[in-house]
Amino acid sequence: MASPPRSDRAARSTDPLRPSDHIDSAPADPAIAQPRLGVVGYLRFFWRQLTSMRTALVLLLLLALAAVPGSLVPQRSSDPNGVNQYRIDNPDAFEVLDKLGVFSTFSSPWFSAIYLLLFISLVGCIIPRTKHHLDALRARPPKTPARLARLVGFTERTSTADAEAAVEEARAVLRGAGYRVERYGDSISAERGYLRETGNLVFHTALVGVLLTVGLGSGFGYNGQRVIIQDTAFTNSLASYDSFIPGRFFTESALEPFSVRLDDFDGRYQLDPASLQYHPLDYTAHLSVRTPGTDWTAGELKVNAPLEVGGTKMYLLGNGYAPIVTVRNADGDVAFSGPVAFLPQDANLRSLGVIKVPDGLDAQLGMLAFFYPDPAPVGDGTYTSLSPYAGDSSLLTVTVYRGDLGLDEGGSVNAYALDTDDLTPLAGPKADVKALELTQGETVELPEGLGTIEFTGLKRFVSVDFHHDPTEGWVLLFALLILGGLLTSLFIPRRRMWIKAVPDGAGVRLEYAGLARGEDPTLAAAVAEIARRHAERLERRMNA
Repeated sequence: MASPPRSDRAARSTDPLRPSDHIDSAPADPAIAQPRLGVVGYLRFFWRQLTSMRTALVLLLLLALAAVPGSLVPQRSSDPNGVNQYRIDNPDAFEVLDKLGVFSTFSSPWFSAIYLLLFISLVGCIIPRTKHHLDALRARPPKTPARLARLVGFTERTSTADAEAAVEEARAVLRGAGYRVERYGDSISAERGYLRETGNLVFHTALVGVLLTVGLGSGFGYNGQRVIIQDTAFTNSLASYDSFIPGRFFTESALEPFSVRLDDFDGRYQLDPASLQYHPLDYTAHLSVRTPGTDWTAGELKVNAPLEVGGTKMYLLGNGYAPIVTVRNADGDVAFSGPVAFLPQDANLRSLGVIKVPDGLDAQLGMLAFFYPDPAPVGDGTYTSLSPYAGDSSLLTVTVYRGDLGLDEGGSVNAYALDTDDLTPLAGPKADVKALELTQGETVELPEGLGTIEFTGLKRFVSVDFHHDPTEGWVLLFALLILGGLLTSLFIPRRRMWIKAVPDGAGVRLEYAGLARGEDPTLAAAVAEIARRHAERLERRMNA
């Protein structure tokens, strides 16, 4: 049989009533036509991608990963001395990491970019979902499906009651179970679980609240550190801090007026027989606190138990001994006198301190001193400490240097370090005179007739961190809302339930079914329970 002319085939292929892939249709254009997006189209596309929940979760994960360097390397905002030490120990790695902003992780451009994108993504997710949720709250439950047998937990029962009574009792049962109900003919449509989406929105809104309050708190708050020696007081002012890290929006008026004095310090230790080192069990700093217009009040400061004054919290960072040293010149005049905080070097509180005497002598003197609370010789004129407990036998060994201490140049100088490169040793391993040794109350001569040094007494000191964050209460509130919203969204199911009364002879056939929004393994059991309650109510009504 001859095939139809090509013109006939072409005409039939363009017939709108025939499918385009019919056997005699013209071949499709192999080129795929892509939609063309203008500037507005691309902006909409990227906005929808950014404000999707998937993107928000990815950004949240990236934010957690971006925060990891902040816990692995010291940060300039919290540990500037640690940053300097890292630079000394790892100069090559420091140069690379510093260019990447790792030592200022939480203020770096890349961390701030992730933070800002996450904030925008969450807000873009929350606003349309909130509108959709409000519309759902105002909407009526959906109409009853025509075929309930296709749904989860489908159950049939028969009753001699009339359809009107069955529908009325169905309404009462579902309302008693917390459902919103709507009647459609001889059926009841019900829905519950709106609180699930409410919890979801509360979770994400509170997460935005945490992002805002943490950002604002770091801007308006501050951190400061101060070494407080026993029987001396600290006044909360900028000039009183050893180091101070203000927030971006900090003003000096944010410093609350108060004073803190260290009255005493108690440390409890336990000896490790294997290492012969004492390990701390408990530290307690006994403080006195005073605010304007009040008397001194007693307080205690412990590790992980901060003391709060107004909106400022004090944390115990460290402690040690502060020997009282008096230096006199050859004429007996006092050139230096006072307690000096010595930094612990081991668990037994063998401590290192720096004493600088810039005036009052014929030359500037710098001293590196070791303090041994419970001294014991180890040979070659060196000592160790057998325990962290100090007594009458506590020993102070002093290495003396002469030269320019750099205090007259006007720059900042570390009070706990002494650069000995350009200094002349007068007493110690590199000098003709051995290091000076003093016990409490003892006075020894300085080399070259410069005067005397006396170990006058001993005090304790504590290192305290002062932290002020005006948004802490808000962060706690939002954190609780996050937890509550998360639990609500996880454990409250969103369900729809239907009960239909179908006339069947002298009675009715009752159909029950449900539908879940998401995973709901207990839906079938819930449908069965509703059917049981409905049957019981109908039976009581029939017997009444």
